[in-house]
Amino acid sequence: MPHSSIESTDAPAYARPQLYIAGEWLAAGERHTEEVLNPATGLPLARLPHATRADLDAALAAAQQAFAGWRATAPLERSRLLRAAAALVRERADPIARTMTLEQGKPLREARLEVLASADTFDWYAEEGRRNYGRVVPGRTLTQRITVLHEPVGVCAAFTPWNFPAITPARKIAGALAAGCTLILKLAEETPATGLALVRALHDAGLPPGVLNAVFGVPGEVSSYLLDSPVVAKFSFTGSTAVGKLLAQQAAKGLKRATMELGGHAPAIVCADADVQQAAEMLVAGKFRNAGQVCIAPTRFYVHTDVYEAFVQAFVERTRRLVPGNGLDEASNLGPLANPRRQQAMHGLITDAVQRGARLECGGRPMDGPGFFWQPTVLTGVPETARAMNEEPFGPLALINRVDSVQEAIDRANRLPYGLASYAFTQHSATRAQLARGLQTGMLGINSLSVSMAEAPFGGVKESGWGSECGSEGLLAYCDVKLISED
Repeated sequence: MPHSSIESTDAPAYARPQLYIAGEWLAAGERHTEEVLNPATGLPLARLPHATRADLDAALAAAQQAFAGWRATAPLERSRLLRAAAALVRERADPIARTMTLEQGKPLREARLEVLASADTFDWYAEEGRRNYGRVVPGRTLTQRITVLHEPVGVCAAFTPWNFPAITPARKIAGALAAGCTLILKLAEETPATGLALVRALHDAGLPPGVLNAVFGVPGEVSSYLLDSPVVAKFSFTGSTAVGKLLAQQAAKGLKRATMELGGHAPAIVCADADVQQAAEMLVAGKFRNAGQVCIAPTRFYVHTDVYEAFVQAFVERTRRLVPGNGLDEASNLGPLANPRRQQAMHGLITDAVQRGARLECGGRPMDGPGFFWQPTVLTGVPETARAMNEEPFGPLALINRVDSVQEAIDRANRLPYGLASYAFTQHSATRAQLARGLQTGMLGINSLSVSMAEAPFGGVKESGWGSECGSEGLLAYCDVKLISED
């Protein structure tokens, strides 16, 4: 399998990351810094400044001070600012996408689509914020008037991951700002510049100082400091279930509101009547997008015995055609893993599965050359006891097993404590209804992998999260509900 590469031109193309507090850009100065690496080359791109406690205090004070003015800003004006920022993101889509590919690794085509989706998210929330309707409830007497209002919850904190460094911050920024909240955003240290490009678009659009602040640091230390502050009324987190539980425990001490999108281990069910070639085509694209580092990526494949052999053949054939390489190379369509730890995790999961009886159909090894690349890997006949069937691989690893019925597939899909996304392929309406009723999941794609869009709720059930981002649900997550009864 080829491994494409290009000459490194990272240094002049990558903006030096800074903190953003109270409308000011702050360089490293005497602050502690850490290296930001290009995962396709393993080479440093820049040094990232960590916020000091004084910086965090300044961000908290700025957000608190700005809240009164921002909540009083007319929804039409908040909408105008978000739409102006969206327009700037679209104008700058190409350089932002290149920045994302440099620091995150995904192919440039994927990066550009993510940047444009982030602009769409700003636009959608800009309009939904103008429709943050309350309601009038009929009174119990002719003179009683009952009104329900949606009001901004206050200062919020948001913590974002490295795998989608544009769309995930965009959801949190746009939801908070559209509702009238102010925000302290801790972007991922591995991928700082992409999120900062969104912040800069809002800054350039005229966002008032303090409404949005961006910081970096040791994740546990920053999140703990912000959640301990009485200033913060709500937090939003995207990341692992283990970390989400810790944050929820800490936030519970102050009864802080939470929206959390946590781990997943998405099942994909291929029924006997499915279009096998179409299913294989779509599932390969979905599984290996962003090198499998996607919380909603299909990973556990349950395929009916009648189409099992044909599906495995079609899936493996398409997997072998993938071209891993530097995301800046137009020939590549599979980027690197985030860091060497992900390579070690892949090795451990695959070794364990094979030792337990799984069959290695293709891949299974790191790629030769620079960077943190891993061959796209397919395992079949994977026992449910294998670690990979119970731990989210978060890498280019597909696990394919045979089932004898739709109900067996549903039962095995529901076995884990996760419930973020699920997928199924079938032509029968009765089977669609059975899947919709039976699968314990926050999002279900039937003959489709499109479950992420600004206008619809994005979130999981069970240990995959609390609440939703996007859709009207995502806006209401940043609101308090107030009842007014008048007589």
